[in-house]
Amino acid sequence: MVDFILWVLQNFVLAPYNLLMAIAKPAAWLDWSNPEAVMRFIYYGASVEFFFVILTTIIVVTVLGMSWKRDILWWGVRILEGIGNTVGRLAAWAGLLMVLQQVMIVFLQRIFRVAEIQLGPLGTAFSMDLSWWAEELKLYNALVVTMCVSYTFVQGGHVRVDLIYSAVKFRTKKVIDMFGCIFFMMPAIIITYLYAWFFMWRHLMTPSVTATSDLDRMLMQSRIFRWNVETIGFSPNGFNAYFLFKVLIVAFCILVFIQAVAFFWRSYLEWLEGEESAGKYQDIDKTGDPAEDIEHAIHSGST
Repeated sequence: MVDFILWVLQNFVLAPYNLLMAIAKPAAWLDWSNPEAVMRFIYYGASVEFFFVILTTIIVVTVLGMSWKRDILWWGVRILEGIGNTVGRLAAWAGLLMVLQQVMIVFLQRIFRVAEIQLGPLGTAFSMDLSWWAEELKLYNALVVTMCVSYTFVQGGHVRVDLIYSAVKFRTKKVIDMFGCIFFMMPAIIITYLYAWFFMWRHLMTPSVTATSDLDRMLMQSRIFRWNVETIGFSPNGFNAYFLFKVLIVAFCILVFIQAVAFFWRSYLEWLEGEESAGKYQDIDKTGDPAEDIEHAIHSGST
């Protein structure tokens, strides 16, 4: 137990140093013309060092906001929720593209009996079989699911299993929210990210890398490094960019973690300031429907 505590303290102490080294020597992990730099990026992207840099940053900002200036946390909430809202609002257009493309496919396939679709000027047109475009609809669906997750959370659109939450007082709700962020939301998404990170890279390059590989081993593997982006589809002429789904899983994990931090800060601030601060600075989309306004008011805890 003592060894574990010393290990944790050591990583907290080294976190600022690791961050400064990463900023001071970007070529060591961002110069992707160098295979060793790619391997360092892969290693540090899911490393203990990176975890403690992020954790230390969150703790420092939280302590400053709690002990010195509360506006620091409110600005953090607005920025992090703004990221989720912006990404989600942009990705939501994929839903419209999915519908329009599906309608186009039905017309071209059933009425005009077209075998392929070309986009772009003649000579440089992007041409793919109709089945490729049909399978690509899965990508639009994945974009909506993964990129709109934080946006939907901010908007109060996720389904919540409510056994005791609605029956307790406002500040008790905020305590439950903070507990859920720390002990459920963050650990679950961190574990998912650790699996998704290496799962993604195994479909982008060779040799295969795993979570158990240390930096020295990966630097040795860089000698045989080469890009090997997954281009195999489920059917001969079907969609063949399934590596994008692996990238979206990683992006999903990052967005959910960002939202977990924002929700923890918001819950703490609303617990501290009371019920009048419920929904403060929350950028909620409105359609003008009175029923929707009532629903958002209930979600924010106001009456």
